[in-house]
Amino acid sequence: MKIGVLAEGFRCPLPEAFHKIAALGLTGVQVYVTRGEFTPALLKKKDSLDTFLKLLKDLKLTISALCGDMGGFGFEIRKDNRERIEKTKEIIDLAAACKTNVVTTHIGVIPEDEKEERFSVMLEALDTLGQYGKKMGVTLAIETGPEKPETLKKFIEHTHGGVGVNLDPANFVMVTGVDPAKAVEVLGKYIVHTHVKDGIMKKQSDPLKVYHFFAEGGIGDFRMGDYFAETPVGEGSVDFDKYLQALKKTGYKGYFTIEREAGKDPAADIRLAADFIGKKLAAAGL
Repeated sequence: MKIGVLAEGFRCPLPEAFHKIAALGLTGVQVYVTRGEFTPALLKKKDSLDTFLKLLKDLKLTISALCGDMGGFGFEIRKDNRERIEKTKEIIDLAAACKTNVVTTHIGVIPEDEKEERFSVMLEALDTLGQYGKKMGVTLAIETGPEKPETLKKFIEHTHGGVGVNLDPANFVMVTGVDPAKAVEVLGKYIVHTHVKDGIMKKQSDPLKVYHFFAEGGIGDFRMGDYFAETPVGEGSVDFDKYLQALKKTGYKGYFTIEREAGKDPAADIRLAADFIGKKLAAAGL
């Protein structure tokens, strides 16, 4: 059973978070590398990187993925992409040095219409990064969010390898209203990493507006809480039994990484999520 945790969910220094993850009996950890203690700058500080990697080894933890999310509009804006591509290449280099083969990130909002300029701008950036990642043995995994799975699949099929999917089931139920199990059926072979997260949709929203809200840091009086909410795992709308069976049918062998971004006591929620998903995976034979 490959269960991990996004370390930043504990809201404490990384070494402390690593110890907490190991204490839960889990084997994986995902780490943000665009802020905080664990960034590509460690490649120039080999002793510091080696200290982190030794601690992980001593705790019998594996890096399930690095999170290279830079926020903003992802790769939607051409003039910003040169810098973002170079930073992402550095993150891919760090992943290779850490012997992990997945970097996850939000890339912006992929338009359904391929004729929109935004589609070609994003595709050019992701194709460049995918080919670089492929050379380094690393897959750049697009986190599911604003687009329908069919749109994401079509986008990936336009690249030349090295691009995959980080499937977050809660993002589907909260924003797009797509059944995560159906999303798995569509995205299948491209799924290289998953998040264990749950949520509810209160009323339908415009995914483009939602994700550009995050990018801009606020749009007028748009209140996200009126539209959706992240919940503790098992208390939202994700049908985990159905979702896990869909993943099993694809032959998925990767990590199930718990992500908790909300709540007053995320550490307690992570512990409950670890117990919940452990039982579900055992029942599903995963």
